[in-house]
Amino acid sequence: MQTSPQTCPDQSSPAVQAAIVRLRAEAEHLRRAAASHAVVDQAIGVLIAAGRLTPEQGWQVLRGVSQHRNVKLRRVAELVVGWGSGGQLPPDITTWIRVGIQRAAVTGDGPPGT
Repeated sequence: MQTSPQTCPDQSSPAVQAAIVRLRAEAEHLRRAAASHAVVDQAIGVLIAAGRLTPEQGWQVLRGVSQHRNVKLRRVAELVVGWGSGGQLPPDITTWIRVGIQRAAVTGDGPPGT
């Protein structure tokens, strides 16, 4: 359905301007959330490959590092993805990743066939 210029709301009205601002903020929030989700998924993949973990274990390791080091999950994920591409991890993050992988191995809840 097309609208004619006579039926379009006045874009200069305060209500329309407020709606535009709100929708732009919401769109930006969704863009950031999608980017954050992607980097977290990539980091879980790196942990799965490096530690022979299940996806759930990879998530638990990533989350545990974030909580124990009091570093935002997205930042830990960015560091892990960088590490997976040949970069370096800060020593404290490396330690917590090793601890998490070892804990996953001790629980006996490893990937199928291990």
